[in-house]
Amino acid sequence: MEVNNCQSLEEVRSHIDQLDDQIVELIAARNGYVKQAANFKHSLEEIKANERMEAVMDRVRSRAMEFGVSPNLLTKLYSIMIDAMVEAEISEFRNAKSL
Repeated sequence: MEVNNCQSLEEVRSHIDQLDDQIVELIAARNGYVKQAANFKHSLEEIKANERMEAVMDRVRSRAMEFGVSPNLLTKLYSIMIDAMVEAEISEFRNAKSL
């Protein structure tokens, strides 16, 4: 990923705003896939999938280091995101089972 050399604070902020828009869009897409995953699972234990969560966190930490970003920062962000998405997936799972 290339970071442009900006000539002003406004230009820096503009790039940050564009990235924030992309990040929100990507998180929304991720959330959509997480909700779909509920259709393929048969129990709440499968949804919580601790081994999968650990694998995701390990991969994220590794990618963070590749890009020179704090692995601790990304681990915290992903923990919050995964916890919220697991709750959404559980809700989706329960709704599907009640139909």
